[in-house]
Amino acid sequence: MLALDEAPNPWFDAGYVVDNWDTILRYTGEHVRLTAGAVLLGALIALPLALLARRSRLLSGSVLSLSTLIYTIPSLAMFAFIFPFTGLSSTTVLIGLVAYSLVILVRNFLAGLQGVPDDVREAARGMGYGPMRRFVQVDLPLALPAFMAGLRIATVSTVALTTVGVLVGHGGLGQLITGGFNANFYRAEIVTGTVGCVLLALVADVLLAGVERLLTSWTRVRT
Repeated sequence: MLALDEAPNPWFDAGYVVDNWDTILRYTGEHVRLTAGAVLLGALIALPLALLARRSRLLSGSVLSLSTLIYTIPSLAMFAFIFPFTGLSSTTVLIGLVAYSLVILVRNFLAGLQGVPDDVREAARGMGYGPMRRFVQVDLPLALPAFMAGLRIATVSTVALTTVGVLVGHGGLGQLITGGFNANFYRAEIVTGTVGCVLLALVADVLLAGVERLLTSWTRVRT
């Protein structure tokens, strides 16, 4: 029988993937749900904050500073603040991920809104566009490239941050990485979790890039 330090410990083991496929899929599903939910909720919160921040330089500085301050809170401390209310649940991780996503989303959403030319907005107002119609038909289309850039960055960042959910038992593919370390540094499990996270980030970014291309086809110069 091989000693523990002499036992085979490959960087990748197809047998491990096959034998644990159901577990890998379960953790992948949790990772996707947490990432998608965090970015979606973060966007829904970031948009009104960006609209508020656009009103004045004082509000802009305050909103951006608040989102940055939240981002500086260590994940362990963040979960400690949330835990008494939500317990060891995926909700704890989701709330933390939403909070961390705001620093990226608010900045990009605000940059997009501030990039809309004032003369274009004034022209729309002169044509009788109300606030809602002006936002939907003027501000949103012109700010969309910056919005999508923010969503792509936030999504890739959240895929990586989701792994810290292992602290409360809901870290998606991060569970595999931690499990590998706990199993005497079992490389195949660690690499499977790591590669899974990288692939999720790449797939998400490609999908969002495709959505951006469809929604902003008017930005491409036609020859």
